[in-house]
Amino acid sequence: MADPYQAILEILSRSKRVLVTTHVRPDGDALGTSAAMVLALRAKGIPSHVLLLSRLPDKYSFVFDELGIEYTDVEKGWPEWLSLERFDTFLVVDTGTWSQLPGLKERIEKWPVPKLVVDHHLTQENWADAKLVVKEAAAAGEIAAELLEQWNVELTEPIARALFLAIASDTGWFHYSNTRPFTLRLAARLIEAGVDTDKLYQLLYQNERAERVALQIRVEQSLELLVDQQLAVMRVRKGDFEATKAGVGDTENLINMPLQIQKVEVSLLFVEPMDGGAVRVSLRSKGKIDVAKFAEQFGGGGHARAAGLKINGALGAAHDRVVAAMVETIEKSELKSSR
Repeated sequence: MADPYQAILEILSRSKRVLVTTHVRPDGDALGTSAAMVLALRAKGIPSHVLLLSRLPDKYSFVFDELGIEYTDVEKGWPEWLSLERFDTFLVVDTGTWSQLPGLKERIEKWPVPKLVVDHHLTQENWADAKLVVKEAAAAGEIAAELLEQWNVELTEPIARALFLAIASDTGWFHYSNTRPFTLRLAARLIEAGVDTDKLYQLLYQNERAERVALQIRVEQSLELLVDQQLAVMRVRKGDFEATKAGVGDTENLINMPLQIQKVEVSLLFVEPMDGGAVRVSLRSKGKIDVAKFAEQFGGGGHARAAGLKINGALGAAHDRVVAAMVETIEKSELKSSR
């Protein structure tokens, strides 16, 4: 079987200009991995450009701004100047499904250039020409680090900073169960390369806007505890965004708050769209319920402990449908006997 690392590197090495993208509503792993790949391509003399499908979150703006990475946000439409003909390779990081790349399938699917995927999620689709998927990796940034090492890219401080952002974000600053020995060894190498962890921690966890904190308070007030407190459910309504002047990007990590409660095993967060689109549902588990498998019945996916899905229709109907299914899942699981 061909080495998937070398398959990716062979294509990138002969590329003239690469278009890099990641999933909608990008998080630290998505943005850090994108930045690291762009910097590596730059080191190899290969121009690239980042395509963002939604607005760059303010808390992560430093990633691209400080590192001088060119990007285009197409949330409000595709600019005329951004022609696919300018690129000869398409690289997607931190996702392998069209559902996480809204609006791209129609543009990209028949585009006659190599399409590459670098990802760590369980849920995948087979549309890429070359895929590097390491499901045991804590973050896409881990895979990118190995890829760049094999490409003999020097681990400069900017690349190390981007990679550290990626792995620290997806492991909750190394608190989550996906943190593995490789993750910590990589983190040590990145610190040795010059990453200022104190500054990065402040940017990630002590840098919230007042609007985001106000939204968090309202979301906490919506908390429901069901199935003998084993299921936590929260909602973000359109009115919450309007009242707090917060945005969809401000919902990041709200899903994790109920997991602080001793008996909670699964957390659900429903986000009502501001533009009339689909209701977005985030799912988290402490490990006894596979939320990726659960999400697949609704067309979603992700990891066993962190997944997501979308449902068309009203927030109330989406809430009732997903909650009922999760209650049934919990009732049929080993959790029932532990109550």
